[in-house]
Amino acid sequence: MVCVPGGTFPMGSPPWVLAWLERESQPFPGEWFGDETPQRTRTVRPYRIDRYPVTVDEFAEFVRDTGYRTGAERAGRGMVYGSGYWEERAGACWHSPAGEGRAEGYGDHPVVHVSFEDAQSYATWAGKRLPTEAEWEFAARGPVFRLWPWGDDWRRENANTAEYHAGRLHSPGEWRRWWESVRSRSGPLPQTTAVGAFGPEGDSYFGCSDMAGNVYEWNSTVAHLYDEEVECDATLRMVVGRYRVIRGGSWMNFRYQVRCSERMYGDPDGWSNFATGFRCAVDA
Repeated sequence: MVCVPGGTFPMGSPPWVLAWLERESQPFPGEWFGDETPQRTRTVRPYRIDRYPVTVDEFAEFVRDTGYRTGAERAGRGMVYGSGYWEERAGACWHSPAGEGRAEGYGDHPVVHVSFEDAQSYATWAGKRLPTEAEWEFAARGPVFRLWPWGDDWRRENANTAEYHAGRLHSPGEWRRWWESVRSRSGPLPQTTAVGAFGPEGDSYFGCSDMAGNVYEWNSTVAHLYDEEVECDATLRMVVGRYRVIRGGSWMNFRYQVRCSERMYGDPDGWSNFATGFRCAVDA
């Protein structure tokens, strides 16, 4: 684990970031990022956070020790991205991420197909907890604002994103063509990489790896807006007070979705997919 000394910082994105996103050749409307604003001062006490996301092998040890069955295993299905959109696939779970038998060679990759309940159960077994959203962002960016964990200049070789695999992407159509080429070769297998593979160049200010891309990560914080009056995507208001925050973006995403202050949300009631994992924290 990495020791984070704690501190006070302005959480979220300053106004220039949204102006920059509007100017960039990127496929998302400005309202998509409105929930990152306005910045709010947050203070975090000293804590420790996992240097890497929890891996398949680490999760397997938890399962062997406890006999735990994930929500996807109990349901007999998990969410994968198919030919056009998200779909439920029979048998998809943490050890069979595409639902086609146990996947080999993924032991040092981040575990996926874990729900909020699954992540919490692992954390309790490990004597840890899930990080709060403020703890996660502070560990990712440090005390001074950064677009990405390493700084304000995008470097595709520093993070596992769709652009690392496919090159610069400008539109959802380009992304779908890339994904179809992947899916036609290997089926809907997650394009995760071994944890720490992009360090130290892609590491955060405090030395955490994979905080941009690879897998989204569950946080303990309930979805909320920094300001109720902020202009944002209307669908976000439907999840406030219900969903949990997930952070960091994944191997599926564009550079704009793996920034330190980018926010996403997941349904804690059994929802899991092949791009979401987690890391743990403890009080110092």
